[in-house]
Amino acid sequence: MKAIDLRPGIGFKMDGKIFVVVNVEHRTPGNLRAFVQLKYRNAITGQILEKRFNPADDLDIVDLDRRSMEYLYSDNTGATFMDGETYDQTVIPETVLGDSLLYMRPNSSAIIVFSEDNPISIELPPAVELVVKDTTPGVKKATVTNVQKEAEMETGLRTRVPDFIEIGETLKISTADGSYMSRA
Repeated sequence: MKAIDLRPGIGFKMDGKIFVVVNVEHRTPGNLRAFVQLKYRNAITGQILEKRFNPADDLDIVDLDRRSMEYLYSDNTGATFMDGETYDQTVIPETVLGDSLLYMRPNSSAIIVFSEDNPISIELPPAVELVVKDTTPGVKKATVTNVQKEAEMETGLRTRVPDFIEIGETLKISTADGSYMSRA
């Protein structure tokens, strides 16, 4: 496939590694030659990279299979996910998952990306709802609105939350950076 034909979500192989396209921009600066500015993510490590390609460059496209799967449990071999259509269970090693399990409760769904029936990455929703497991008590009648404190969520994720948040509350947490968004 030519570089000009790439779209977000397409997988390609370069230097023996699999990458997923994040963003594609076709640029034609003044009287210079046109180029394709490609932003792509390493499917294994999650590292975001950018590179310029000639629009006519050929890239080795990889078929990626995205499956919505339900997270069941974790043990020392990895995390077990179940395909909702076939009920097949797949154990995904922690090297593929990274920090993703910090945003997932058992029985929650995520999209697992497969290449040749091997799981290569996980795509989480933009935000998840988690319950506060532990935090310090808030100060009564505090008038400063931007005071934050450390809180541990039910999955082990540690994040900063406003001072008025208490144990047992359900919060909306961003999966991009682990930050507090709002009460759920």
